[in-house]
Order: sequence, then C-alpha cells, then structure tokens
Amino acid sequence: MRHPMKWEDEEQPTGVFLGGPSAETVDLFQMPPAVRRVDRLTLPGAAAGLQEVASLLEQVREALAGFSAGAEPALFPVGHLGEAALALLDDALGEGEVGMIVAGAAEYQIQESVLPGVWRVKTFEQAGKPIGDHVEVAEVPSVVRAAATAATRPELVIGDPPAGCMNVMPVLAELRARTAAYHPGQPNHVISFTLFPMNEVDMGFLKRTLNLGPVQAVSRGYGTCRVTLTGQRHVWSVQYLNAMDTIILDTLEVGDVPVSLRAADEDFQDSAERLGEILEAYFQ
Repeated sequence: MRHPMKWEDEEQPTGVFLGGPSAETVDLFQMPPAVRRVDRLTLPGAAAGLQEVASLLEQVREALAGFSAGAEPALFPVGHLGEAALALLDDALGEGEVGMIVAGAAEYQIQESVLPGVWRVKTFEQAGKPIGDHVEVAEVPSVVRAAATAATRPELVIGDPPAGCMNVMPVLAELRARTAAYHPGQPNHVISFTLFPMNEVDMGFLKRTLNLGPVQAVSRGYGTCRVTLTGQRHVWSVQYLNAMDTIILDTLEVGDVPVSLRAADEDFQDSAERLGEILEAYFQ
C-alpha cells in the first residue's frame, strides 16, 4: 500500500504537504544562526550591546514569569540592535527544537530558542530584504495563528468523487463535519491514515481538495515531527518520523495549532527560571 500522504514517487514515504528526506525543510530556510560562538566582547559596540541585551532579556524574563498559554503574546523588537548585541542575543537564546516558515505578502522565519515559549521571529519582504526582527513570548508566535485564519478557506468544498477512489470521500466528509463544528478551545481531532488506506486516486484528490497553506514547521526532539497547515482552515498535516526519516505516524488534525509546536503552561515558568540563570552567567 502506498503511503496516503505522498506527493510523488520517492524511495522513502513522504507526506503530501512536505517533501522527502532530501527536500529542503525548515532546517534549510536560512534562519539566523542561533548559536554563534563569537567573542562577544571583541565586536565593535560590544560594551553598549551588553547592557542593551541584558535589559531586553530581563524584560523577557519578567514576561515569562507571569505568562500562561493563551495569553496575549509579548513582543520585543530587536532590529535596532547592533551587530555585537545581536550576536550576543543569539548566543544567549540559543536554538530550540521548533522552526517554522510562514509565507505570504511577507515571509516570517521563526526559530524557537532554548527557552520554550521564547521565539525569534524575522520578517522578510518577498525580494528577501529583512524588514523586521523581534523576540516573542507566546504559546506560539502570533503570526502563525493569524495566517492560519486569514490565509485559509473557511469552508471545505468537495468535488465529485473521481473514478477509482477508495477511501478519500469518507475522509473528506469527516474533515468537513469536524471543521464546521470546531470552536476555539476544543481539543484537536486526529484522523490517522493507518485506519484509512488510500490509493493513488485518493491521494491526488485529497491533495487537490485541501491544497497547501502558508505554514510549514519542523519540531525535533527524540524524533522529528513535521507540521504543515493545509489550505483548509483548521486542518493540519502532522507527521512523525523516526531517526531514519521514515514516517511512522501520518495524520491530519482538525483544530488549533498542533501541540507539538506550542509551549505549555509549565514551560513559561521553567523558561523564566532558566533565563534568570542565563542572565547571571552572561551579565554578572
């Protein structure tokens, strides 16, 4: 049985919404190097940058200490910082497990820091020129949820079933019913393709009906989780891979941003304490 969420013939099973093991994913999106091992005190302006970054990170720590999932994100612009300060900020925040791209009129490149709930968000115009840079304390960066609503279709339109289809119509019918009934705050509903074997006709029709959305993400922990927003509001492709980059669980989720991309309540307090330790190590 061919893998249900596969774009084209490849040696490894791959999903509809992201490429295969050799494809460019979030790792290759030219994000800012989050851990740049530089002698931060040798760069021009390092002394002034030290104080700027210390002040910024103290504000981030204060935001984390009182934060909870679902709260309004706290944004801290950093585009005004000089080279030395930005290098120091990158060094202090490090690089966490989650990276995302949000496409649209502008492109947002997002990297989680080593502190869950603290995100670095860079904005580029379509020509590639950087036009924004900020640190954000949030369950998930605000631009992700904004794109998930503004850049997707609210209603699922299903065409006539193609000749030779097997299971795609029940899948699409369930998706339409679940998306119509979804309300914020409900747990995500998961459809596993283990329970819905799909042939080539099914796969092609599913892809054409859902299409690609503006958000792609990768979360790397003990394994890899690839997440893509489809063109249908509240419908996400979520795929779990083993160490060999083979998909071991392929699902669609109906609901909010999948939990594999979101910081949890306990993360914010833990990150506040850890950031306090970073401040002490770097600036005292």
